[in-house]
Amino acid sequence: MSDAAMQALWDAKYRAGHRERYPWDAVVSFLFRNAPRDRARDAVRVFEVGFGTGNNLWCAAREGFAVAGIEFSETAVSAAQARLTEEGLNGDLRQGSFTALPFPASHADLAIDRAAITCAGIADAALAVSELHRVVKPGGRVLSCLYSARCTSAGSGTLAPDGRRHDITSGTLTNVGPLRFYTEADVRTLFASWQLHALVHHDRTDYTGDGHVHAEWHVVAERMP
Repeated sequence: MSDAAMQALWDAKYRAGHRERYPWDAVVSFLFRNAPRDRARDAVRVFEVGFGTGNNLWCAAREGFAVAGIEFSETAVSAAQARLTEEGLNGDLRQGSFTALPFPASHADLAIDRAAITCAGIADAALAVSELHRVVKPGGRVLSCLYSARCTSAGSGTLAPDGRRHDITSGTLTNVGPLRFYTEADVRTLFASWQLHALVHHDRTDYTGDGHVHAEWHVVAERMP
């Protein structure tokens, strides 16, 4: 799926009313555990790839952090910017691809990937992580949430040459679009140039229905000098 097709897919979701109002708990924990303590919050920049309608950056901005990010969908960028503006908050929110970030080197102290890079194929995911390595300051950290190969959805749909599953029809990730599901080895390869501080596997099984498993890797990694 091309960048234009991905943008059209997500634009359609957001135009249909898809919104995430509140931050993910993993993101909140990451911010408060890893934010530098020797500077005022407005001197700490939080950057997000694939910020959607801005729920995570909205939280960070409300807590006093400087925020910036990139998002495929123009509809989502407009919604995120409007929400910040309504509350008198600021953020550098841009439309574009996370494989070529329009931000300078060493721009951010902390970076967030809340299941955005997992939507990319093997080559684009590597480019995205390389770009994050450039944009994050030495000593800065990234949180990356990647869907696990242990998900029920990972056995559904069609496996494409780029490593993604298309047309997923079972599990918790139906109708999301193409996704890549990661093994531990895949995650370690993706973040080989970073120092890993956490590599945690989260999974849950729904015993009230078909026993579907939803599973994610949560990675906290530091950019080394």
